[in-house]
Amino acid sequence: MMWFDAGMERVGQNDAGRDDAGRDGARQDFDAWAPGRRDDPGRRDPGGRDTGGRDFHQVADLVAARIRRGELRPGDRLPTQRDFARRHAIAPSTAARVYRELARRGLTVGEVGRGTFVRAAAVPDASALSEPAGSRIDLELNHPVAPGQAALLAPGLDPLLRPDVLAEALRPVGAAGTPAARHAAASLLARGGWFPDPDRVLFAGNGRQATAAAIAALVPPGARLGAEELTYPVLKTVAARLGVTLVPLAMDDDGLVPEAVEEANRRARLHAVYLQPTLHNPLSVTMPGARAHRLADVLLRTGVHAVEDGVWGFLRDDLPPLAALAPERTVLIDSLSKRLAPGLTAGFAVAPAALTAPLAAALRSGGWTPPRFALEAAARWQADGTADALVRAKQREAGVRQEIAARHLGGYAVRGDRRSYYCWWELPAPWRADTFVAAAARRGIGVTPAAAFAVGRHRAPNAVRLGLASPDVGDLDRALAVLAALARSAPEDDMAG
Repeated sequence: MMWFDAGMERVGQNDAGRDDAGRDGARQDFDAWAPGRRDDPGRRDPGGRDTGGRDFHQVADLVAARIRRGELRPGDRLPTQRDFARRHAIAPSTAARVYRELARRGLTVGEVGRGTFVRAAAVPDASALSEPAGSRIDLELNHPVAPGQAALLAPGLDPLLRPDVLAEALRPVGAAGTPAARHAAASLLARGGWFPDPDRVLFAGNGRQATAAAIAALVPPGARLGAEELTYPVLKTVAARLGVTLVPLAMDDDGLVPEAVEEANRRARLHAVYLQPTLHNPLSVTMPGARAHRLADVLLRTGVHAVEDGVWGFLRDDLPPLAALAPERTVLIDSLSKRLAPGLTAGFAVAPAALTAPLAAALRSGGWTPPRFALEAAARWQADGTADALVRAKQREAGVRQEIAARHLGGYAVRGDRRSYYCWWELPAPWRADTFVAAAARRGIGVTPAAAFAVGRHRAPNAVRLGLASPDVGDLDRALAVLAALARSAPEDDMAG
């Protein structure tokens, strides 16, 4: 059992693509399914160009449609990229982009030395991770709600309902918010003896928008952004939309390896690095103080900026953020939705003085300025102690849910932290992450495969992340019992059933 002290020596080394069922012989005649077959008259001009004028997204869409219709089945092997390029009369680099796009959508999985295969189950898009999942038990979404939360929040809203106060709260506000909102936010974000300068606090519509604005302000299109080799899935979507190249950075038991930042920057300039030093999602790792000081030294020595995602930091409010150690190199991102309520969206960015103007400009140009009502409500909840009471309740609730997970999964290789709302499960053989996700879905349980978190070509571990926050305690208990029983069975038994 590796519950709260599990090491990460296997992260990035498991053969997540191994197929123990022996599907090496599973092949498919390419011309039977390939979009735009080379022998299709009228599609190609005499020079071999695609007369439809499709780009790689369109080709990927056609392959995706075949997968959705069942014409390409789970486990079917795709042709080599060279063969794909030849049959489509496209450049090998374009074929490579098609294959990367299919993998990004979670439709295919690459296996070293064996090729590319249709996944047993599609990985949800990063955007899908934020959407409600209907009646199933959802261990993908992860929004903690404390017992009695609504009753705690309601009294603080009463003053806002007076017509004169409400009229003011419904007026638009810019990225700098109001002086009262900045001071309230600084108090809300303070932890571990660190108290941010209110004049350096900016606001966004939510934490994701604050992250996007920080990256847009720091990393030009086409430039490089470092990220932990397993990271928050939405970061990959943000980077793609901004035209930023993600560079995977090595991790170990203590989180991001500072020397990995230095080495990546030595190879080619890193404009910034995105990281989660406190209760890393999905691994629950918290960077020790000595490691954080080493990382701060690297940032100062190399001139690389850090975008510190601190949205789960409220669960470890005894620890200061990285921004306390390297304040002139770090932009701290936080939000209200995890800390207070899922539907209350407002994001925070605490920036160095030299970056407040470009970050505010990025927020304005992106249309990412905050809703004033959320800022006014949060300021009142901070002032009357409601925010602190909710934080304490959610810290206690995290321990309750981790105890449930430990009870059901204690015999497996699971990494967690009693103060976090997720855990990382390295699956037992012969289960693969994609087949386990599909089997769980057939039982009405949604879990997230490791591939959703992997950066670049980093090979995903054979693991899944379990979000413990969203179901009620009873549903969580039942779901984890079902998953534990599933892991004890064999994949072929599940398929036979």
